[in-house]
Amino acid sequence: MVTIPEVAAALRSVLTEVADVVASETGCQRRASKLGGAGFVRALVFGWLGDPGATLERLAQTAAALGTPVTPQALDQRFTAEAAACLEGVLADAVGTLVAAEPAAVPLLRRFSGVYVQDSSTLRLPDALAELWAGCGGRTAGAGPAALKLEVRLELGGGALDGPYLAAGRVQDKACARRHRPLPPGALRLADLGYFSLGELRALDAAEVYWLSRYKAGTATFDAGGRRQELARLLRAQGGATADLPITLGAAQRLPCRLLAARVPPEVAAARRRKLKAEAKREGQTPSRERLALCDWTVLVTNAPAALLSVDEALVLGRARWQIELLFKLWKQHGQLDTSRSAKPWRVLCEVYAKLIALVVQHWRLLLGCWEYPDRSLPKAARTVRTHATALAGAFGRPALLRATLVTLARCLAAAGRVGKRRAAPATFQLLLAGTARQALELSPGPAFASAEDARAA
Repeated sequence: MVTIPEVAAALRSVLTEVADVVASETGCQRRASKLGGAGFVRALVFGWLGDPGATLERLAQTAAALGTPVTPQALDQRFTAEAAACLEGVLADAVGTLVAAEPAAVPLLRRFSGVYVQDSSTLRLPDALAELWAGCGGRTAGAGPAALKLEVRLELGGGALDGPYLAAGRVQDKACARRHRPLPPGALRLADLGYFSLGELRALDAAEVYWLSRYKAGTATFDAGGRRQELARLLRAQGGATADLPITLGAAQRLPCRLLAARVPPEVAAARRRKLKAEAKREGQTPSRERLALCDWTVLVTNAPAALLSVDEALVLGRARWQIELLFKLWKQHGQLDTSRSAKPWRVLCEVYAKLIALVVQHWRLLLGCWEYPDRSLPKAARTVRTHATALAGAFGRPALLRATLVTLARCLAAAGRVGKRRAAPATFQLLLAGTARQALELSPGPAFASAEDARAA
């Protein structure tokens, strides 16, 4: 697993050797200067890591702290198409450097060879960048002529980050997902409905990879006797609060799996119906009777056997899928990934790439000091990383000092990045440790069975 020397080596490789090579290849660094390609990249990465809202003056101060002084005006002139290509290349190398911590001591997660959560997030870009990163229009986050999609897979146990891979905002999630590394046998994949594909699920099954997904309304469903069923009617016939049934999915594919369902409290069902009707109205449609009926249930499908994953445990892991939403929130809200002080297209794009590199570097550091603790708080830990950004930047070129600074940061993260236990609304780490959503149902009926979409709607 990850060690301080390994992280130090990765930092030096990506932000020094690779940055200089890519700067030369892309034309970002055409002539010798004190700042250089690596100095330019490090000034932006550490400047925006320490202060996501940094001005040009603040970035110039970071460059000076690195021993490569530059004026704010000269720095502003460097935000070109070549600089963006350079930063994109450095980001690609950082993404290719897979770093993981010692897996958290959560028995439910350790039952698998890895629990991988997969999702994407979209950033709106200036319209002038449409030829490079085309948006999809409409009212979504990818609306408008230009948008950038970030495709990410996070392993919950050891924190390994596969991504972010970049794609145009109009590209479907299923197409983006093909760039991820193959999952190991015995792993469990959690993904939202944007990735729901019977062909992909069958391929995972053939690779001995387990999967857990929400049920996609309208998918042809057959009971154990091979009879096609309306899912809402099938669940009502069970008569209980939960269900665990063998089914097959798909009129042609006929994919064998388990249907896991839990009835939600009336207030959660009502909120789901309001949201469903509102979305349908915006699209000029009417929701089907089955979809409205299914709002009474949280419905999951999986190929994991009952001996490996119970209904309650599946509900907990279904809720844990939201951890990647919290990662995106950390990047956007705390890292200000989708915010810029400028409206200049190339400067905005350079800022997005540099901040993404900074956030990948930040993630490596989080793995050093707090990922092994189930009760970690990523926002608290990220604030700690930001306070040490300048010290880390100044340690480049001095390996012993860089390792010592990383040791200090790891100690601070271990002490500061924790979440307290909650009785009224148990945190995800509490449910993972308990292995059951039943406690949350008794204490606070809604959240334990609410999906990420329910939580955002609330």
